Amino acid sequence: MQIFQDIKSRRLLIVKGALMLLCGILAACLLLALHPDWITALLLAAAIFGFCRFYYFAFYVIEHYVDPNYKFSGLHSALHYLLSKQDGK
Repeated sequence: MQIFQDIKSRRLLIVKGALMLLCGILAACLLLALHPDWITALLLAAAIFGFCRFYYFAFYVIEHYVDPNYKFSGLHSALHYLLSKQDGK
């Protein structure tokens, strides 16, 4: 039984994306307000960049280059796929 359904409304998807962006901006601003130094800013930028690249890898690279037949439904699905591949292909 599926508790949550996929969002079908284009407008609701845009609102959800905007809220996620706002959440990230607010968290980054609060972190920098609590620790206003260059090291924190650089580490935050590196973490954001690394997570964005992993997200790109998990959904675009694997689906388009590693295994075009596999369709991912989320990060859990991508992680399960990566951990279940034993042959390294």
